[in-house]
Amino acid sequence: MSQFNFFNEINSALTMDGEITRGPAPRWQKKLEASTASLNGSINATRSVLSVSYNTSFSGVNPPTKTPGKNAEGKTKKTPTPNKGSKTPGGGDRFIPNRGTTNFELGHYLIKQEQDKSENDEENESNSNNANKMTPAKAERQKLISDSMQVADGKTTRILSYQNKAPAAPESHINPLKVVYSIKTPISTKSGSRYIPTTSDRILDAPDIINDYYLNLLDWSADNIVTVALGNAVYLWNAVTGNIEQLVEYEEGDHACALAWIQEGQILAIGNNTGAVELWDCSKIKRLRVMDGHSARVGSLAWNSFLVSSGSRDGTIIHHDVRAREHKVANLAGHTQEVCGLKWSTDFKYLASGGNDNLVNVWTAASGGVGTGNDPLHVLNQHQAAVRALAWCPWQPNVLASGGGTADRCIKFWNVNNGSLINSVDSKSQVCALLWSRNFKELISAHGFANNQLTIWKYPSMVKQAELTGHTSRVLQMALSPDGSTVISAGADETLRLWNCFAPDPHTTKKSSSVTSKAKQSVFRQSIR
Repeated sequence: MSQFNFFNEINSALTMDGEITRGPAPRWQKKLEASTASLNGSINATRSVLSVSYNTSFSGVNPPTKTPGKNAEGKTKKTPTPNKGSKTPGGGDRFIPNRGTTNFELGHYLIKQEQDKSENDEENESNSNNANKMTPAKAERQKLISDSMQVADGKTTRILSYQNKAPAAPESHINPLKVVYSIKTPISTKSGSRYIPTTSDRILDAPDIINDYYLNLLDWSADNIVTVALGNAVYLWNAVTGNIEQLVEYEEGDHACALAWIQEGQILAIGNNTGAVELWDCSKIKRLRVMDGHSARVGSLAWNSFLVSSGSRDGTIIHHDVRAREHKVANLAGHTQEVCGLKWSTDFKYLASGGNDNLVNVWTAASGGVGTGNDPLHVLNQHQAAVRALAWCPWQPNVLASGGGTADRCIKFWNVNNGSLINSVDSKSQVCALLWSRNFKELISAHGFANNQLTIWKYPSMVKQAELTGHTSRVLQMALSPDGSTVISAGADETLRLWNCFAPDPHTTKKSSSVTSKAKQSVFRQSIR
């Protein structure tokens, strides 16, 4: 067969049978179909009433292959990276609108309004023979649509916004969901290597508690019994069993002004508004004796073994020896106004007193005797308001912390060896009480307006570790549990709150002997007259 005849047979076979359709379509045909479909889609999109052009960039994207991550030649495909000058946000082909800065309602209204108008114009224009020409109504409609894409509420912001941030809410706007999301989660804050719970473990009612900055109406005994004065009565709350017992109820017009437990045992000292100091045996609910000497109410008390010191509104401090019939040992006149703070140091060598005259006096214990000297060792006068909050450092007996009232708001640290000021920190609110932690080198302070919070500070850096919130009025006083792990706070909102903020780490601290609820008999009870 000649070469010419061979090609003729091939051509005739193709003519009779048509194209060969077996096997997959070639790649050039797939690309042609995809581009045709994309072109048809873009044409249809331009015919819609509201058309938005997307500036997409597919440069550098390889076509799909059978093996993910590899190209047609079987080599590993490189991930395309967007050009630095590209306007596409994120470098990809997706546009995510920001609904917070868009105005769909205005855009829909303008487009719908012009659409209805244009439909009426088109009906009128359809009667004419100029259907193939751009009518003035159509040109005006396109101009209005273009303008509406740029103007919203009189400001130059796009209806579909992709990059602009949402405008700030007006000052008068109140978010109704603020309360739902106001609770911190988790309800603890990290302090070094430990977590401090920022919510109270327990809340107790304290109705009729007297809202007086100068009184001391709360104390926690070594036997785990909390005493609190509510109205004209004094109550005992057993922190182990939860039992509540009324110790005494005064007549109308009389009430307790100060409460203080002896170091060991169930002897409670009560200073009342008549100027007397009462001693009560709480294990028997029995009053042991009444010691007078003040001409005005007793608002502060402090124990030193068998000696109880009392501070009064008359500006004096009296040392009472509970063993002797003649209990009055000394009368100190170092303040000109009410003595509202009184604390013995942890080694019982110094007595600190704070007054409404903005002074802090430090008295030294009498050598070989009972009480203190008649003249203060140091007169610290750098506070600008009444000083009620006093606390001695448990690991540095010569360091005293003091807190000032509303006009001062400062927590100051003093070296009583030489009377120098170590540090002063502005707490931004009234300081009502101070306590040192026994388990950590930290200090907790109780405050008034505006947050009514308890603040834990790291010492000596005075960095805030946590703020314990919950009281709705100022915190009047605090007391520490016998094991040093829990703080109880009394607020003017008539609640007592317990905070487990100083719980020791069981992995790093030694096991301490648990505090039993069994009452310990005071070694001085038999000698009280």
